[in-house]
Amino acid sequence: MPYISPHRREELDGVVGKVASTMQTFGFTSAGDMNYVITKLINSVLLDTVSYQNINEAVGVLECSKMELYRRVAVPYEDQKKQLNGDVYQ
Repeated sequence: MPYISPHRREELDGVVGKVASTMQTFGFTSAGDMNYVITKLINSVLLDTVSYQNINEAVGVLECSKMELYRRVAVPYEDQKKQLNGDVYQ
């Protein structure tokens, strides 16, 4: 998962910051834009050579990123809304 060393984070955060800044400057307007950037990144890094292992790694990266986003962002949000609006599983 994304819990890499602080030193490695510093190295990669600069790159991520540049991409995010560029997307905001030029008007990130849709999930399609984000999908495009992620797809191009995966194609460039993980799928430079198409093989079962590389495809498996790319799918694994996407799946684990999705699961971590859900666990860390969506679940707390849904819990907050459940407290605010009531639980539907009573």
